[in-house]
Formats: sequence, structure tokens, C-alpha cells
Amino acid sequence: MVFVYDFSEGSKDQKDLLGGKGANLAEMTNLGLPVPPGFTISTEACRAYLEAGREPDGLAEEVGEHLVRLEERMGKRLGDIDDPLLVSVRSGAKFSMPGMMETVLNVGLNDRSVHGLAATAGGDERFAYDSYRRLLAMFGSTVLDVEPARFHDALEGLKDDCGAKDDVDLTVDDLRALVDTYKSLIREHAGTDFPQEPREQLDMAVRAVFTSWNTERAVLYRRQERIPGDLGTAVNICTMVFGNGGDDSGTGVAFTRDPASGAQGVYGDYLVNAQGEDVVAGIRNTVPLADLEKIDRASYDELLAIMKTLEEHYLDLCDIEFTIEHGKLWMLQTRVGKRTAEAAFRIACQLVDQGLIDPDEAVRRVTGAQLAQLMFPRFDVGSERVLITQGMNASPGAAVGKVVFDSGTAVEWAARGEDVILVRRETNPDDLRGMVVARGILTSRGGKTSHAAVVARGMGRTCVCGADSLDVDVKAKRLTTSEGTIVAEGDVISIDGTTGEVFAGRVQVQDSLVVRFFEGDDAQAGDELVGAVARLMEHADGRRRLDVRANADTPDDAARARRFGAQGIGLCRTEHMFLGDRRELVEDLIVAENTEDQETALSALLPMQRDDFRGILQAMDGLPVTIRLIDPPLHEFLPDLTDLSVEVALADERGDQSSKQHKLLDAVSRLHETNPMLGLRGVRLGIVIPGLFAMQARAILEAASALVQEGHDPQPEIMIPLVAAVQEFELVKTDILRVAGQVQEETGVELSVKVGTMIELPRAVMAAGEIAKEA
Repeated sequence: MVFVYDFSEGSKDQKDLLGGKGANLAEMTNLGLPVPPGFTISTEACRAYLEAGREPDGLAEEVGEHLVRLEERMGKRLGDIDDPLLVSVRSGAKFSMPGMMETVLNVGLNDRSVHGLAATAGGDERFAYDSYRRLLAMFGSTVLDVEPARFHDALEGLKDDCGAKDDVDLTVDDLRALVDTYKSLIREHAGTDFPQEPREQLDMAVRAVFTSWNTERAVLYRRQERIPGDLGTAVNICTMVFGNGGDDSGTGVAFTRDPASGAQGVYGDYLVNAQGEDVVAGIRNTVPLADLEKIDRASYDELLAIMKTLEEHYLDLCDIEFTIEHGKLWMLQTRVGKRTAEAAFRIACQLVDQGLIDPDEAVRRVTGAQLAQLMFPRFDVGSERVLITQGMNASPGAAVGKVVFDSGTAVEWAARGEDVILVRRETNPDDLRGMVVARGILTSRGGKTSHAAVVARGMGRTCVCGADSLDVDVKAKRLTTSEGTIVAEGDVISIDGTTGEVFAGRVQVQDSLVVRFFEGDDAQAGDELVGAVARLMEHADGRRRLDVRANADTPDDAARARRFGAQGIGLCRTEHMFLGDRRELVEDLIVAENTEDQETALSALLPMQRDDFRGILQAMDGLPVTIRLIDPPLHEFLPDLTDLSVEVALADERGDQSSKQHKLLDAVSRLHETNPMLGLRGVRLGIVIPGLFAMQARAILEAASALVQEGHDPQPEIMIPLVAAVQEFELVKTDILRVAGQVQEETGVELSVKVGTMIELPRAVMAAGEIAKEA
């Protein structure tokens, strides 16, 4: 079996084998784009490693063969002390899992080759030691399981000592000292020295990427995104190109369209004198990609041309990672980009208008979950609002909640029903569990392509990033605004992911424009997003082969369902009509000791039910309405046995005896069941209480007849609930048809009413054929 493939050997259609990153690197290579040479270890190798707990036979030899070819092509050798070949080791599963698995850059550096790297960079020792300290931090945390915060704290402490605001302000002597500190941290906390042998570094990094497939955060992300757990990840070994070589170098992330809004144009982030992970990690605030035009016009123009090529090739929004090394542009990754629900609808319509996809494909590009997100409320611009900061609009929506500063607190508070906003300087993959439960995410660092932004957009969470006027103190659990306002843990804030605004306190929300349009507010029809939604929904209606019905138990619900495009009511649950003030009438019916008392209770319920059904049938005029006769177990309409027993005992003690309370207690005791969900309910309830189902059938038929007389077209369908045997169905159906004949004779209106059931019990499955003949 072959486990390793050169970038020139694959294509974008081989994501199962090469993972998304490897397949797309191969595709860009085949398109002739500037991709650093490299090779991909397949997902098959990962699966074999995870199953056996060791590398599959032959993998090391294949990696060695491709490494030799890479060395020959580059004219460099891994570990060479004069001109070392350095590589990156990056994960790449079939489906994008941003930040969830591992990456190690600058593999091949050691105490000797760092001097050779400096020499090849024109004697730039600062660049070489900056690259080395990055390798130590990534390798230490990813491969040797040293807590990442230890490296972060060491870096921040050094910056404080030196008075440096950013990493780029550190001198070569500072970085040499940092390298020594990092090596000491590895020795102390990993119990071993950093390996100086480059091939050992490479092999250990590959195994770490394999293992990262089953980390807690990766498993959680797959569960959240419904990604199968048995796919495994590929590993991409790529020649290093350096964006941290000076002011003529840098790294960035670009989108061919705005992934937050769907607007066309140049979108992305660029960071001068940095390596690839710096942009996503949000260690410094980036500049907008458009600023690259002033920094390096030639690279900017080349990048725009490549972005156009990729979008026309993939026929979709593309997410691109790139590095500029001393004025030379290199493409490190592309993929179909994650986007918000708003962007998904807009982009789908834009691509149709550009002739890149057809309307059928546009409908396939959006999901029901995305449409649901567009129905979430937004902040009321007319309400009182106190702005405390402005960040980047990373993922749209309106979120209100209590501020928390760590994922553990977010999970704990959310579990007890609190709405929370997760506030961080920048998020990292370990924050995923907090991001999942938070209503919104706020960071003081990072841009639209940072980890927080990318993950939030994928999950449909509201997110504001890069609010750099905020001083976020995670340890003290508070943030301070530029004006000195302090927001502590537990304080409520409101964040607007559409505008990037952050407000103190709770801001009022209002219905979304899409909801208002569906509700019949034609004033919203001119909005671009509303137009895109309406256009795709109309096309979907024209192509669908199934009717879509809604659940509705009230006339208002039915009318709203119709406005939203329902082709009928699939289930009207009549038990919901017996709550509130009507519950006492049901109690009277249950405790009735004779036919006269039962008929009195049923007579009182009949006009109420008739009015209920009339409103629903009228709202759905001309469309079918499936009405389920009363279904739940009796205990839902009766007081709790223990509570009622106590009430009656206390009343007896006071001499305040009530015959109705005693009757009710007798009935509750008589009808008490160990498992009421399978006991006296549904069709059996209708049989045991004579006249109950007949009353409901009469209410339905009288309501329908009245509407017909007024010129309407009601289409009621009656469902008999929880049928287990055909005899039960026949008995109730016969009674319904008897009532139908009576109503027709009384009103002169001939109705054609369907009578059926839902197969929802094991016994009903066995008898389904017989039941179907009667339905």
C-alpha cells in the first residue's frame, strides 16, 4: 500500500485520501500556482497508526524517499548546518477543522543549523532565532505535551522585562535568551531534552499530528459539526517559506468574498514580519488585506489574480493562506471557505448571476440550519444603548449574556441556564467547549480570520474580534475599556456581530428582516439578503417534490405557518387545547360517575373545541390539516397523587370536606399507572371515556361545515392516536363516520374527511398492513 504522495500526484477530488489541505495543495500545484514543494502522508496511514498504536510498515521508508527527492529539488538537506532544509508538518483532514489539530513549523532547526539559517538570510540572526524559538514552542506543546501557557507566559514576561509591545520588538539577544528559556521549560516539564536530530523531529511531529485526531477538542468539534470520527487526518510535509524575515515579508489569510456578509471585494488579514500561525492565533492585530497594495503592490496584484483563478476553478468562495518571503508570494493553502448564513445565501445568488453555478446548485449550497440562523433577532437600533467598544464584525448576530473569561466557567454557567458571552484576549482550540455553549464571543485581539472568527462563523455564533481598546485581564476576571469602565465577570453585555459594536448591559432585540418579510412586511423586499433568501426559497419551491407541513395548535400558529410557506398542518395536537381554564372541565369529565355528568362536561367542551378548529381550518383554507384526537395519558390532566392526598387529608382535618376533591382523589388513585406513557392514553382513552372522541370529531366537522357554508374550503384529516390493533382503529373510525353522517344531516353539507393513524407502536408495525386497509 502507498502511504505518501507528492503534491504533484494528487487533485482536489482526493480529500478522502489526502485530506482537504493535501488535496488542495495538489490542485494548486497542478494549476501552476506558486506552492512550496512537499508531500502528503495519507489518511490511510493515520488510520493504520491509530488502530495499531504504531506506524504502519513501510511508512518511514516512503517518507525517507520523498524527503530525498525534496532535498534534491531544493538543493538543501534536512539538518545541514550550513544551508538547512526546513519543513512544516501540518494536519489536514477531509473536512476543515480549524485549529483543532496540530501544526509544527521550522522542523529541522537545531543548535547548529540555526547559524546556517542566519547565514543564508544574509547574516540575519534575529530571523534565525525567531524561527528557532517558534519551533521550540510548537514542538514542546504539540509533540511533548508541555502546557502552551508556559511558553506564552515566558514570552510575555520577556516582553514586559524588555519593554517590548510586540514580538517584533525583541532583539536577537532577547530571542537567544528566549530559546534557552524554552529549552529549559521542555527539559523541566517534558522530562527530556528537545531533540537535535532533524529526522527525529520530523517523525515525532508526524506521530503527534496523527494522535491529535483524537484529542478532546478535535472530538468535540467533530461532534459539533457532525464529522465522522473514523476518517483520520493526513499530514502535509511542506518546504518552509518564511514570512518572518523582515518588513518585506509577511503572512496572511484571504477570502475571495467577505465570509461574514457575502459582499464581493478584497477581504482578509495581513501581518508583516510573521509566520502563518500568527494570523490565526491573533498574537498581534493584523492590517486589512487591502493595505497590502501599499506595502507590496506586485505581490498584491499577483494575489488578486490567483484569488480570481481559484474562485473560478472551485466555483465558490475560497479561503486562502499565503506567505510573502522577501517579496516572493507563496500559496500555503486553499479550501472552500466557511461562511455565515447571511453570506451563504448572498454568495449563492451572486454565483448564479455570474454564470458560475445554476439555481439548483445554489439551493444545494444553503441549508435549513442556515435559514434558521437568519431568523434570529437583532438589536433594536431605536433602543437605548451604551457603546463601550468597537471591534471587527467577525460573525453576525445579536448576543446578550453575562461575561465569563474562561471555558470552564462558560460551561458551568450555561449548564445552569445562564446566557454567557465568552471574553478572551484571543481564543485557541482549547476554548472550543466554551465557544460551543456561549451565546457570543468577544476578543481583544485577532481579525476576521483569527481562530475565534473562523470557528464562530462555522458554528453560527455571534462574534466580535480585535476590540483592541479593551484590556482583558483573564486572571482578574475583568475587562477595562479605554475610558476606564470596568466590566467584571457576571456583568451583562450585548455584542453585535454584524456591526462589531459592544454595549454595556442588555440591549433590546427585534425580529430579523427575513422574519419580517415572511410575515408579510413587503418593505423588507428591497434588502439584498431578503431578496436572496426569497429567490432561493422560490426556486426550491419550484423544484421540490414533497409538501412541507407545519405543526400548529392554535389559529395564530397556523396563520404564521402559512405565511412562512407551509403546505398544510402536519400535526395539530388537540391536547394542548385542554390546558388552562379548560383543565377543570377535563377533570369533571374524568370524575363523572354517570352518563349525565359526562355529557354535561362534553357539552361544555364542544363549543370551545369547535371554535379552536374553525380558526385553524380557516387559517389553512384550501390546505390539509391533520388533527390528532386527544393523545396524552390522563395523569397530565390530573393533580399529582401525593399532593392531592395531602390536600384532602388536611381538608378533612379542618372539617372542610369536598365531595369533588374526594371524587378526584378516587379517580387519580384508580387511574394511577407505573408507566403512564404506555397505559391509558390515546385510542384506549377514547374508548374508555365514551363520547370523548365523538365530541372532538363533531367539533371538527361542525367547524368545517360552517366554513363550507361561508364559501371556504376546509380540508380536515382526523388522526386516531396510539393505535396498536386494527380493531381499535375500526371501532373509533366507525364512531367518527357515524358523527359525520349526523353532522351532514344537520347542516346539509357533505364533507369528505380522511381518517387515519400514525404507526408509532411495535404492535402497530406488525399490524400496519391491516390498519392501512381500513385507513
